Amino acid sequence: MQIGNFKIFADLVETKSFSRAAKLNGITQSAVSQQARSMERHFKTLLIDRSQKQFQLTREGDRVYESAKEVLHAYEKLLSELQEMKKVISGTIRISTIYSIGLHEMPPYIKEFLSEYPSVNVRVEYRRSNLVYEDIVHNAVDLGLVAYPVKMRQIEIIPFIEDNLVLACHPKHALAEKKEVDVETLVDFKFIGFDPDIPTRKAVDAIFRDYKLELETVMEFDNIETVKRAVEIDAGIAIVPQATVEQEVRQGTLVAIPFSDKRFVRPLAILHRKGRVLTPAMKKFIDTLTNKKANK
Repeated sequence: MQIGNFKIFADLVETKSFSRAAKLNGITQSAVSQQARSMERHFKTLLIDRSQKQFQLTREGDRVYESAKEVLHAYEKLLSELQEMKKVISGTIRISTIYSIGLHEMPPYIKEFLSEYPSVNVRVEYRRSNLVYEDIVHNAVDLGLVAYPVKMRQIEIIPFIEDNLVLACHPKHALAEKKEVDVETLVDFKFIGFDPDIPTRKAVDAIFRDYKLELETVMEFDNIETVKRAVEIDAGIAIVPQATVEQEVRQGTLVAIPFSDKRFVRPLAILHRKGRVLTPAMKKFIDTLTNKKANK
């Protein structure tokens, strides 16, 4: 029995999906099924209750899964300790992040990190917020970055930075000349928002509820880049994270106006699965994100 067998089995149990477990391990669905049957032959007992429609373990399967987690944790801990003893900072860090953070917040930190640790490979995947949490829970990635982090039993949350929410509008819009704007003013204009399940959209909705406002939402999108393009053609105004429009403001295609009422902040956070062994490279990357000021 090899470490790989335990990992595939643990991934299968945690995702409850042969196809997902196959994707996580870069093998076919049929190979995952064969691995599961191979483990049953090895332990001479059924591990998966195949009489049920939904994926379910037998009592023996539950016990093997718990032991598999212990074996995998001990193995990962050993690898990490050996790397630390050799003072090796290398390997691959897999990151799942929402578009706005990956495109606008992370680049200076990644640049700083790679200049100091060139032997590390940082792989970034852009995902919707809910899928970032899934990636972390299922061990599909090492770290996740999200806005407005949600507490979950299986996930460790590390504060990253806070961004301000600002009003974005076209340079020729009626509000463009204002130095600051109050929230009530927005009710007179067409509004462009994020899809309802996007955390920033929920935060904006909460602001409008607090002010008892109902705005005319003319468009809704699932990512910041599309929202900005709509504002650039003067289809409406939008509330966006300040860092995401800095380039357009410099280029003169958008105007960003702070709010006069109060400072509306957007907290960002780093996620990793609770109990996960962090390699030296992962620890250094988290240090770069949390302890150092990257040059923007």
